[in-house]
Amino acid sequence: MSTIDYDKALYYTHRSEWNNLLILMVRTKDDLLSKKIEHFLHAYNFEHDYSVIQKRLTALLRYIDHALETTEQNEATKQYAYY
Repeated sequence: MSTIDYDKALYYTHRSEWNNLLILMVRTKDDLLSKKIEHFLHAYNFEHDYSVIQKRLTALLRYIDHALETTEQNEATKQYAYY
C-alpha cells in the first residue's frame, strides 16, 4: 500500500481541510482508513460532546501512524529480501 493516502489524511486533518478529507475517504483503497475518516467526520459535524470528537480524531491519527509504520516495515523487509 502506498503511503500517499496516509500522508494526505494527516495533512488534511492538520490543515482542517474536511472537504479534501471527505474526497480521500471515498477514493482510498484502504477500507479501515476510509472508516476512520468517516467516523471522525461524522463526529465532527454532528456530535455535541467534544470528548467523542477528540476520541475519533485520536483513533484516526493512531491508525495513520500504525499504517505508516507497517508500510515502512514492509518496504524495509522487501529491500532486504533483494540482497
